[in-house]
Parts: sequence; structure tokens; C-alpha cells
Amino acid sequence: MAGTSLLALIDDIASILDDVAAMSKVAAKKTASVLGDDLALNAQQVSGVKADRELPIVWAVAKGSLINKAILVPLALLISAFVPWAITPLLMIGGAYLCYEGFEKVAHKLLPHKPDPAAEKNEASAEKKSPADAAKTEKDKIKGAVRTDFILSAEIIVISLGTVSSAAFIDQVMVMVTIAVVMTLGVYGLVAGIVKIDDAGLYLSKLGGESALMAAVRRSGAAIVHAAPLLMKTLSVVGTFAMFLVGGSIISHGLPFMHHLLTSLTAGHQGWLSSLITGAADLLVGILVGAMVLTVVLLASRLFNKKA
Repeated sequence: MAGTSLLALIDDIASILDDVAAMSKVAAKKTASVLGDDLALNAQQVSGVKADRELPIVWAVAKGSLINKAILVPLALLISAFVPWAITPLLMIGGAYLCYEGFEKVAHKLLPHKPDPAAEKNEASAEKKSPADAAKTEKDKIKGAVRTDFILSAEIIVISLGTVSSAAFIDQVMVMVTIAVVMTLGVYGLVAGIVKIDDAGLYLSKLGGESALMAAVRRSGAAIVHAAPLLMKTLSVVGTFAMFLVGGSIISHGLPFMHHLLTSLTAGHQGWLSSLITGAADLLVGILVGAMVLTVVLLASRLFNKKA
């Protein structure tokens, strides 16, 4: 009897694990686009520091990401159970913040602004920074990356929750934890590889050996070293676009009239054309929302400074 009960228990556990694996696979597919945005944004955030500090920063941001998800997973489950109506407004606030960050970067690059002599001096003497200044810069970079990760993690968690909303509570918990851990390891493992790709290329370019194979390896290493700065610049541009796309998508899906408009625009279209129309609409919404939020922030800042 005891053996039969044990076998039944093992069978139930195996069945639950199969269900969790299947639901996790579906959730991972639905969050794949956000995962790509998360990768681009965080690779951009942790680039541009001293080589010996790149991996420690990635590790610090990865730990911050795990803490984010440790907060978000139980919070999402609680909100879903007791105040499900609050999920969309909270996501839209996060989406508006992403749009604001993206537009602020674009505005800083394109619009005329007074040069900051202190900032230029600090940038020119980056290698001569005191340990305290370098530590502060590193801390600010980590905070920015973790803050951005929080918003993207929130979207990943909510999307994952939507795929398992009708499942048993224990299945929801297991799927959410699985997605949180796998996504974090995947994203920051890739980020670590991206920020160290130039070091890997330099290592390959210095390998010895007279064979044709080793010569090809050295040429490949040199090509990687030369391509690394272009990759980082590309990631910077992709990261900014990702802010608009993700933020605009959250806003579009959170506003019923925008959702219906997108549905009508994509009606009759399938595949890449439907995705192109949706992406263009999300990008436009993200840019407009970012401009509006930045305008409000600047006006509020001026009013506050006048009163002060």
C-alpha cells in the first residue's frame, strides 16, 4: 500500500512537472521579444566601463535582477488574486517611464543644449578618476540598469502570468519562478559574453602557431576586436528603440481605443506585415508618449525651481 501511494505521488509530481514545462515553454515564447529588448538595454547599460570591472558590474546587475523578480513574482500573484485591475495601470506607468528615458536620450543627442564643462572634463579624464568617483559612477550605472530591468522584468512576469492564469496556483508559482530564473541567467549570461567579446577577440588575435588554421583564428580575433565598438554602438541604438517599442506596446495594449485601432490596422494582414504595422504603431506611440512625459517633467522642474 505504501509503495502504491509513493508511486502515485511520483506520478502526480511528474504530471505537474510536465504541465509546468509545457506552460513555461509557451510563456518563454511569448516573452521572447521582451527578452531581446532586455538583452539590448542591459548590454548598453553595462558597457563603457573599465575592462576589469565589466563582469563584476554584470554580476551586480544580475543579482539586482533576481531581487527584482523575487519582488515581482509574489507581487504579481497577489495582485492577480486580489486586485487584477491594477496590473494594467502599473504596467502603463512603467511603459511611460521607458518612453521617457528613450526620448530623453534622443533629445539630449539631437536638441541643442548647453555643454556641461564638468561632464566633459570628467569624460576626458575618465582614466584619472579617483577611486571614489569611479565607484560612484559604477554604482550609478548599476542602479540605472537594475531600474530598467525592473520595468522589463515586470512585463515578462505579467505576460508569463497571463499564460498560466487559468492553471492551478502551484503551477502558476512554478512557471513564474522557472521563467524568472531562466530569463535572468539567459539574459545576463549573454550580456557578459557581449561586454567581453573584445577581450575574447584580443586573446584570439595573439595566439601563436604558424598553421593556416591559427592564422585564420588570429584574423578572426582581430576582426572581432574591430567590430566590438560597432556592436556596442548598435546595441545603444537598439536599446533606445527597444525603450520606445516596449513602452509603446504597453501603452497601446493598455488603452482600449489604441488596441482596437491596431486591430483594425492589422485586419487582413498576417505574418511580417502585421508585425511591421504593429511595431511601427508601437514605436510612434512610444515616441509621442516619451515627448509628452519629458515635456511635463521639464515644465514641472522649471516650476519647482522658480518656487525654490
